[in-house]
Amino acid sequence: MYNNVLQPPYYKVGLYIRLSQEDKDKDKKYESESESIINQRNLLHRYVEDNGFTLIDEYVDDGFTGTNFDRPGFQRMIEDIELGRINCVITKDLSRLGRDYIQCGYYIEQYFPQKKVRYISILDQVDTFNESANNDIAPFKALFNDITSKDTSKKIRSILRDKKQQGKFIGSLPCYGYMRDPEDKGHLIPNPETAPIVKNIFRWKYSGIGVSEITTMLDEMKAPTPSKYKETKYSSRQINNDHWNISSVKKILSNRMYIGDMVQNVQTKISYKSKKKIALDKSFWIIKENTHEPLVDKEIFYTILNSKPKRIRNTNTGREKRLLENLIFCKECGNTLTVTYRKNHNYWTVNCNRYSRDPKRAFCEPHFFPYDYLEEQILKRVKATLKKYLSQIDMDKLSSEVEKLAFYQNDAENKKTMFKKKINEIEKKIDNLYDDKTNGIVSTETYIRKQEEYEKSIKEIKNKMNQLKYEEIARDSFKKKLPEYEKVLKELINADNPSRELLIAIIERIEIDKDRNIEINYRFNIIEPTKIAYKNV
Repeated sequence: MYNNVLQPPYYKVGLYIRLSQEDKDKDKKYESESESIINQRNLLHRYVEDNGFTLIDEYVDDGFTGTNFDRPGFQRMIEDIELGRINCVITKDLSRLGRDYIQCGYYIEQYFPQKKVRYISILDQVDTFNESANNDIAPFKALFNDITSKDTSKKIRSILRDKKQQGKFIGSLPCYGYMRDPEDKGHLIPNPETAPIVKNIFRWKYSGIGVSEITTMLDEMKAPTPSKYKETKYSSRQINNDHWNISSVKKILSNRMYIGDMVQNVQTKISYKSKKKIALDKSFWIIKENTHEPLVDKEIFYTILNSKPKRIRNTNTGREKRLLENLIFCKECGNTLTVTYRKNHNYWTVNCNRYSRDPKRAFCEPHFFPYDYLEEQILKRVKATLKKYLSQIDMDKLSSEVEKLAFYQNDAENKKTMFKKKINEIEKKIDNLYDDKTNGIVSTETYIRKQEEYEKSIKEIKNKMNQLKYEEIARDSFKKKLPEYEKVLKELINADNPSRELLIAIIERIEIDKDRNIEINYRFNIIEPTKIAYKNV
């Protein structure tokens, strides 16, 4: 730990308090009263008063695991350290700071010393202001806390798995249409507000109403969506979060929970330290039949589930794609603008795919356009733009630049090898320096100073490597495009009926907004986008 010379003249204290969900469950059984938020707070306040410190703020994470540091209270404390609001952190014990021994070691051994922050763990008698044996064994205590957390996670998983196999509901929120039984939290009962909606969905589908029409009917009756009812975070792909969508209805129609069977263990966390979950194969699912009241008859459920989806007649099957297909996009929602042949009127049109799927709910704006005229005018503009820029480019000068690329490429490779070697050398020095500090060969003050110098050097080298990378990407892109540049541009300019492949080689995308303003973006950066107002098309 670092010595008194590095300490500030007085301490502005931040108290960090954490209680995990597991600790809460223990607390209910009177097994862990000392862990509670109130008891932690009382202990910490007494310590501050007894030592004459200045209390600045409290940082509380109630119900957050210690296996990772992505906690709002902890992150707010780090922000205040960066701002200089506090220079001393006090916790009840090391496990309150965290149970990941690698991260705990980083904060105690590196981050706090670098920021000149004193850290105190009261019950573990760890104090980075003082040199003591307790400070030296702090990493071992952190490792023990990590192992304990891992062991606890295994035990909890085993208990939860047993409950799942018994048909008890284990989860944060029941599926749409159900709620927890107030008298038995592991048992589900129909939710009086949403169960009738689920029953209607199955009844409508069984009577032959399509899924798309069901979503419209649900919106018209202002039925709350599953995500809105549960107040869960919406998908970033959804634009209108208050409306039902086809995916939500299909999930309900295929969910076996609605026939009274408990279906669990469909996903799992990748690690006890991570919140990320992955879907499990059906062979790992835990299913217990007839555990709760069904919302739909089994025969009706399986009739719907096994019914063949209605085939959508595609009038465009076998036809060649029109010239601009997959190149034109909606400016508002980013979806592709669909090119459609209207047989009754014998002409082609363009419209927003998202809008045309459900015009009633207006998920986007109409972008109706007569296609043939649009293609004709866009092609005319593209040719004019390319002709203008081709006449301004000195191809001989650009060709000479290609000859220099080989030299720059070799030079960049040599520099990258040299930079990697330097980073490896510095990292070895950091490892040796840490060993010297642990063995008492160098002081903590020297360790911190030298480590900061080494870290700064590594950062500077990595910045240089990144710059090389950006230059390399730019050269590769230029080198690939240049040989074909003049040929492709001239071919497109002179072609009466250019191919789609030729157009795709030049144009990246064409965006059209609701007012029919058009922007043509080219693949070559030296060509500026072409903007066209509809009145000029």
